[in-house]
Amino acid sequence: MPELPEVEALALDLRSRLADRAITKVHVAAFSALKTFDPPLSALEGTLVGDVTRHGKFLDLDASGLHLVLHLARAGWVRWRDEVPTIPPKPSTKSTLAVRIVLDDQSGLDITEAGTRKSLAMYVVRDPLDVPGIASLGPDPLTDDFTPAVLRGILEREGRKQVKGVLRHQGTIAGIGNAYSDEILHAARMSPYKPASSITDDDLAVLYAAIRDTVGAAVDRSRGLAASELKGEKKSHLAVHGRTGQPCPVCGDTVREVSFADSSLQYCPTCQTGGKPLADRRMSRLLK
Repeated sequence: MPELPEVEALALDLRSRLADRAITKVHVAAFSALKTFDPPLSALEGTLVGDVTRHGKFLDLDASGLHLVLHLARAGWVRWRDEVPTIPPKPSTKSTLAVRIVLDDQSGLDITEAGTRKSLAMYVVRDPLDVPGIASLGPDPLTDDFTPAVLRGILEREGRKQVKGVLRHQGTIAGIGNAYSDEILHAARMSPYKPASSITDDDLAVLYAAIRDTVGAAVDRSRGLAASELKGEKKSHLAVHGRTGQPCPVCGDTVREVSFADSSLQYCPTCQTGGKPLADRRMSRLLK
């Protein structure tokens, strides 16, 4: 799933490609992706792209005052095409294409979504805050107003909730997903199950630094990369996420995994849980 660093890099890459280009057509190949009807999709035809920005994990194309907002969800991606086909795409359950944006020189973007779980979303709005997911976002962890005091308030409000879930919840902190929450907690040497309200002042300082450093470093590494390079860059710098069974790069212990119904987390027992493996409830049920 694209998270804050990848979406930030996508916005930067697309800004350089799309600025002052006219949108001639937007084709929707997966009708479930379009979440709005007013303004109509046709209102984008003839608009000029003025900027491409990010709100959490949402991409925002400002087109002559209208906003084409994309949420790539778990399996979505943006692919630049120097030349798009002249024949409009047809809806197909066998294709990964969800949306095609055609520019005035016949270049454009293909927004794709792999897999059968279709969660990618596109909105055409007059104000980004008209998108419910943007209106409910928590603070961005890289802005100046995300301070240790703000993080302390978040943790106190979340009470006994596990810190892993607090970091991932977009209404609490914007832009951090499953991968970077694993990486942040590994950097902070903190159990993903630790209750938010139990975090001491010393732990708070460590967690705050881990958030800023982990996400900030990923943004710095991704900046200037083309969209086609971002997935590989992300994967190559992960310490624990997606590395089950491999050695921890800090201590050498084996990275462990806890599986849930539709996701999983990875962690290092030595670095994060005092050497004790966390219970994998799904595997425990299967073994009964």
